[in-house]
Amino acid sequence: MATKKIRIWSEAELVDTFGLTKTIATATTLKDWLDAKVVLNEVEMNVLTRIREEAVELIYSWNEEDLKMNFIAFVIDIAQLRSSKYARTFYEKTVEATVEGHFLKTKTDFMIAKGVLDMAKTPYFHFQEYKKDRDPNGDPIAQLVEAFLIAQEKNKNNKPIYGCYVIGRLWYFVIMEGKEYSVSKGYDCTDEGDLNQIIAILRKFKVILETTLID
Repeated sequence: MATKKIRIWSEAELVDTFGLTKTIATATTLKDWLDAKVVLNEVEMNVLTRIREEAVELIYSWNEEDLKMNFIAFVIDIAQLRSSKYARTFYEKTVEATVEGHFLKTKTDFMIAKGVLDMAKTPYFHFQEYKKDRDPNGDPIAQLVEAFLIAQEKNKNNKPIYGCYVIGRLWYFVIMEGKEYSVSKGYDCTDEGDLNQIIAILRKFKVILETTLID
């Protein structure tokens, strides 16, 4: 029987314990997701220009809350990742499950899941945000993979789990299918082309969610 003692896992420990394989942007599902296109209207373009120019100047001095409120919140809104009849959004949500005899528990900064009121039932997308490469409170890729393992245990449907983690100006997109997870290159949100692609990728997830993930 697993004990419910909370453990802070490293990425290497998760890979070793659960027999995972990590690849760099090679999974077909990830490539299809990253191959996204977007057309922005004038208002959206103006907002992105404003937050990007502010980020160019200030992102290295922002703490996590600054980054979240001054930048990430606008990106999520323009990407149209909002609650709908299919799924809802959760912020600062703790998720837990026993996976292969190990009790896993972590907090996601942003999650999209099927749920009832404040209860998340079927997680589809996890988002982790950190300012530093290795934060004293946790490793973003490790916490994302841990959340993926929890989601797989809850969902039990063999469908891929999608997610993203942010380290300062760099955004990384991740998909986990079975025991394999694949990580994109870093997209620089202070670069105009990369920022537009971040929006395109996030908007494409909404389509994937509604067409292939939700039963």
